[in-house]
Parts: sequence; structure tokens; C-alpha cells
Amino acid sequence: MWVIAMDPFTNLVHTLINKKYHITSAESCTAGLFCAHLADVPGASNVLSYGFVVYSEEAKCRMLGVKPETIAAYGVVSEETAREMVAGAIQHSGADLGVSITGYAGPGASPEVGKVCFGFQLSGALITKTMMFGNIGRNLVREKAAAFAADELRKLLEAESC
Repeated sequence: MWVIAMDPFTNLVHTLINKKYHITSAESCTAGLFCAHLADVPGASNVLSYGFVVYSEEAKCRMLGVKPETIAAYGVVSEETAREMVAGAIQHSGADLGVSITGYAGPGASPEVGKVCFGFQLSGALITKTMMFGNIGRNLVREKAAAFAADELRKLLEAESC
């Protein structure tokens, strides 16, 4: 039997279509790249509800309800901020699941460059993760973050079926 490997966005869209779920995203460092890659997949219009690009702290607070106190205490690139971002995206969109992505894409010499925090919400469960992609270049960090988010969401959806 031949197995055709699909990219993580195609896999995610097909899984969402099969489950009849709608997705939303709250993106900072990826600036809409996650949604753009989803929209590249035929059929994405059946599952993609909203995409929030909230690059500034003000946008995170105003559009998604992230508390300024959270940003002050933990930083804009933190699991705590990612948690509030995805919760706000779900609340405002009514989607079945969501993802938030906030990070330091670069450039710079800081050891924080390449750090990306994610929030994933599905069926009321909210999970956060942090990845260190390293100082591999701004656009590669963004691409890797978007692909990681798609793959993690697919895994969460598959685990939900168990």
C-alpha cells in the first residue's frame, strides 16, 4: 500500500472537515501565516472561521481580552499570554478549536530568539506549549511555528477520538 505524506495543513484541514469542526487562530509572530497556509488547502473555507492577527500588545488586549497584567508579569512571549490569546479567540469566534502563537522570530542575538509559545483549546481543554526553534532566521521560525501548530492541532484532534 502506498502512503502519501501530506503537509501538516492539508492533514489538519482534512481532519477538521471529517469532524465538521471550525477553527480560529490568534497569531502574533506568525502574522497570519498559519491561516494563510490553511487557506491554501482546498476545502479550508468549510473549517476556517476566524484569524486574528494581533501583533502588538494593544491588539492582544483590545481584540482578545489579554490582560495587561498578564503581559506585565509574564511577558508577551509566554504560555500565560498564549493561554489568554486562544481563549479570547474562541470566545469571540465561537469556533470548536483554536490556536494562539506568540514568539520572538528575530532578528537578534538574544537567546530568546526562536522561542515561540502556543495555546491550543479544544472541547474546553486548554493546553500550552513552548518551542525553541533557535536563531534560524526570522521567516524560518515563523514557518516552523505555523507548521508545528498545525501538526499539534491534528494530534489533539486524533487523541480526542480515542
